[in-house]
Amino acid sequence: MEKIRFALYGYGKVAQLHAKALGECENAQLVSVCGRDIKKAQAFATQWGIRARASAQEMADKDRAQAVIVTTPHPLHASSAMVCLRAGLHTLVEKPMALRVADCDAMIAAALENHRSLGVISQRRWYPSTRRIKHAIDQGLLGIPLLGQVTILGWRDEAYYRSDPWRGSWSGEGGGVIVNQAPHQLDLLTWFMGNVTGVQGSWINVNHPYIEVDDSAVATVHFANGGLGSVFVSNSQKPGIHAKVAVHGSSGASVGVQTDGGAMFIAGMSGVLEPPYNDLWTIPGQEGMLGAWRAEDSAFFSRIDPTWYFFKLQIEDFAASIREERRARVSGEEGREAVKIMEGIYRSKETRALIRYSV
Repeated sequence: MEKIRFALYGYGKVAQLHAKALGECENAQLVSVCGRDIKKAQAFATQWGIRARASAQEMADKDRAQAVIVTTPHPLHASSAMVCLRAGLHTLVEKPMALRVADCDAMIAAALENHRSLGVISQRRWYPSTRRIKHAIDQGLLGIPLLGQVTILGWRDEAYYRSDPWRGSWSGEGGGVIVNQAPHQLDLLTWFMGNVTGVQGSWINVNHPYIEVDDSAVATVHFANGGLGSVFVSNSQKPGIHAKVAVHGSSGASVGVQTDGGAMFIAGMSGVLEPPYNDLWTIPGQEGMLGAWRAEDSAFFSRIDPTWYFFKLQIEDFAASIREERRARVSGEEGREAVKIMEGIYRSKETRALIRYSV
């Protein structure tokens, strides 16, 4: 069976990880790359033994690319994805899917119009620890998941913001901790809790005077099932990172995961120091499993490179969804839910009101 032919739309740091992941996939292969600077695209292409092209259409026509991963800066995700979908490419977009819900809607419509799949990178859904939580929810072991929590306490220094010209600005990054560091945990929150119907929150800049954007934010999230979520995220706390997601159910049982620990991860610049692990589990009869699961997950992570391994799993699912003509496990519709929270915090700060969303 021939592998699905992938291209990359963008050649930055995270594109390096996707190129590595594609090289390890059983059902996908990387054939070409394009971007705004053809010289940089050519350097990337030479490194990975692929073709550099001037456009998505060239990758589709000349390299027979069937799918693409969009790795451009956040404000360009929506426009980049639209170009790729119109070129006839199944499109997998790096997080966040977009900066506005309206852009997500336009991307979903373009995918339908062009009969192509649309997915959003959310590789933490493939962690063993997060899949345990989803399985427990789906099995009804928490009753109805009615309370959710996201907490990120991390740090980004000035050197980080100077490492790329787009970082720390509204025009280049589209926001701060809300759109860059928090999307993975916000995605898990919506995966566990369901569709978002309202957001009320605000943001501040605590101790990064050299950037324009938020380094901290808090919010309350309303879900379609009647549940509530609490979001507390910050890049203002030294020296490392503690990122957690927890869910509390109507049965009185609680489950949680520390998705990130140790030092802050920077794509293409650092590694993952601590494996994710379940740090909270009060489901009757399973309370004593935390130690065994942590040992199991630590052993598993010691055998892989987590900087790209979970990208590989999601890319393989996206490739399989193309071949099987089914929806990818993280579709555009699902990616839209996390964007509701991100956009909602910014809009709520401006209006000082609850921002409401339709399901």
